[in-house]
Amino acid sequence: MFATHGYKIVGVDIRKEVVDALNEGKIIIEEPYLDVMVQSAVSSGNLVARTKPEEADVFIIAVGTPINEDKTADMSAVIAAAESIVPYLREGNTVILESTSPPRTVEDLLLPILAKSGLDVRRQLYVAHSPERVMPGRILQELVDNNRIIGGINRESCEVVRDLYRAFVKGEIYLTTATVAEVCKLMENTFRDVNIALANELAILCERLGVNVWDVIRYANKHPRVNLHLPGPGVGGHCIAVDPWFMVEKAPDLARLMALSRNTNDGMPSHVAQLVDRITGNVQGSKKVTILGMTYKANVDDIRESPIIRLVHILESKNYVVNIVDPHVKEYRGLEKDLYTAAKGSHLVILGVNHNEFADIDFSTLKQVMALPNVLDTRNFWDRKKVTASGFNYYLLGDGTTLQNL
Repeated sequence: MFATHGYKIVGVDIRKEVVDALNEGKIIIEEPYLDVMVQSAVSSGNLVARTKPEEADVFIIAVGTPINEDKTADMSAVIAAAESIVPYLREGNTVILESTSPPRTVEDLLLPILAKSGLDVRRQLYVAHSPERVMPGRILQELVDNNRIIGGINRESCEVVRDLYRAFVKGEIYLTTATVAEVCKLMENTFRDVNIALANELAILCERLGVNVWDVIRYANKHPRVNLHLPGPGVGGHCIAVDPWFMVEKAPDLARLMALSRNTNDGMPSHVAQLVDRITGNVQGSKKVTILGMTYKANVDDIRESPIIRLVHILESKNYVVNIVDPHVKEYRGLEKDLYTAAKGSHLVILGVNHNEFADIDFSTLKQVMALPNVLDTRNFWDRKKVTASGFNYYLLGDGTTLQNL
């Protein structure tokens, strides 16, 4: 985005395949129109990729911040990236952290590293946190149109970084402190996680009550001040499934609702596996299921923190034979390209991700290749009447009318 607006950019990554692809004007992720923009930026000479930093006016750190097994933030990439630019820092440089980070990362982690340059970081550098606010599949549009928060270590840092992003940001830009910006980013995703957890808990309750959660949500949302989220097989991605833990990490005694919501959503793959057990309960011998979709959301190729992958692991631990179909994922064990080949001999087909490609399945053909005509829709994606008209037993996550008596 910067390169196509006239800036000379050096993109740095430790993965050689990323660097090589970028220098050829190629991308290695699935994102609409990004390939065209990258080709333009590289062709213009404004964008080159390297495996090590170089001297620059501005350094933007946008590395991953995954979670460790103990649900704490893994800041190793941020630390490594920050340390890598220290030899190249000069007075008047700007350093921006875009990586989603626990509160006080800029103050307590980044600034001490930058101070190793010998510079007075508060007087000789401009430092800020400006978190990403984009959704895969709409990144280029949202980088431009979304509002942006600039959290600086001082007012001067805020203004310098604001003027930089103004090169392409058309949304509002709000100036605040680094720690406020960090907490804002975390709470934007925690808000969604908590509300999804409420929907998932409601779905499980409705299964026991014998009612359809999707009807409940549709009618409840007719209230002018109610907007219930939608349930599903879990929450994935590098934001919603991770960010709340950064808040819990800082104050586990206080962030109880956040932790409970995270555990609720993390428990949904296990709940879906229990439904699979109930649906296939009468099958003797080896049980085979086919799962449609394995990314963390529809119509993207991102499998980070995908609840479907957790579901696969759970089912395999129960000795299910599991095939997966996902047109957006290139490589993964058990991955089949053709849906009908994958479903051959299956006792159940699970709709895990509502990719567009799964909207127009030929259920008559599907029924012919399956051992038993069972489908479990975890997204309320398919038309029940169409599916059942093809001779299937249709089960829907959160629908107690079909699941209560299993």
